[in-house]
Amino acid sequence: MTIALYARGKQWPLEGVVIRLRHSRIYARDCTDCVVRDDTMLDRIETEVQLSGALTLEQERRILEIAHKCPVHRTLRSQINIQEVTEPPATC
Repeated sequence: MTIALYARGKQWPLEGVVIRLRHSRIYARDCTDCVVRDDTMLDRIETEVQLSGALTLEQERRILEIAHKCPVHRTLRSQINIQEVTEPPATC
């Protein structure tokens, strides 16, 4: 959605976007980009982005740069702390 909104705002000839994701689990020791190198399992998400339309190389580069700034991408790249809150049942 971020890509489409950006391209539309710039009036660039983006005709379509296809994004493919592949999820796997790997050991941290097998991750060349990771700080932790132990037997911890990490989630790995591989992404593939296909843009269609008469875009210049510079437009494609900028669109992919913007895609990395979208809220979902930034959330997935950050350390996530999930806290579950269970509400007590309502009393009458």
